Amino acid sequence: MILSMRNLYMLFFVLILPVVGLANGPANGIFNEANKAYAKAQYDVAIKGYQQLVDSGYQSTAVYYNLGNANYKEGNIADAILNYEKALKLDPGNEDIAVNLQFANQKITDKIEAVPEFFLKKWWIGVVMSLTSDAWASIGTTLLLAGFALLIVYLLSTVEKAKRLSFYTGLTFILISVGVLGLANAQKSYFNDRKEAVVFKGLVNVKSAPDDKQKTLFVIHEGTKVKVMENADKWLKVSLPNGSIGWIGSDTVELI
Repeated sequence: MILSMRNLYMLFFVLILPVVGLANGPANGIFNEANKAYAKAQYDVAIKGYQQLVDSGYQSTAVYYNLGNANYKEGNIADAILNYEKALKLDPGNEDIAVNLQFANQKITDKIEAVPEFFLKKWWIGVVMSLTSDAWASIGTTLLLAGFALLIVYLLSTVEKAKRLSFYTGLTFILISVGVLGLANAQKSYFNDRKEAVVFKGLVNVKSAPDDKQKTLFVIHEGTKVKVMENADKWLKVSLPNGSIGWIGSDTVELI
């Protein structure tokens, strides 16, 4: 994909200034201190702060995104990709994260051409990922409540025109809400069923079976993302975007 000038300017600013803003709470102080370190180009200090939040179980788009930016600045490309991917799982439609991830992927060794997806599947995934699952759920719940409220109006109203309008509008809202809540569920299912990982070893021999003595089918390098298909003891069966499949050691990757 060719990046527009708008995206290039966007990348410039997001890599200079980290995302500001995190919900108030115990983690806010650590987050703000890490942001200050980032602003002073003390990226190693910033990484420690953001990583502390992650290690304590704190999950946030802003934290993962900023941690990705700090690692990108430090040249830790695999770490940057891992955290951008984690941020995208929380906010799939975020263009800033997607652009930064694309730039980070340009830094890795492997340039793998993905197998083209069926256009309807691609369209469907685009729709599902256009908002977060929480956003879809909020919209769906609001429509559902509005629909039931209108049906109550229908039951209580004595004006024929108002009854007809409230009934059909309420029914429409309820039907739409079912579809929207379905989108929220589809996104959660997509991420739950799709286990992915990022390679953290310089060079990994992909084997034909879960054994070091087996034939090496091909090699992949640090920063490459793989889809995890199967887990066998200390081995993972993985696939690449181009359809290639093989086995790698589980200690060579970090799960997204």
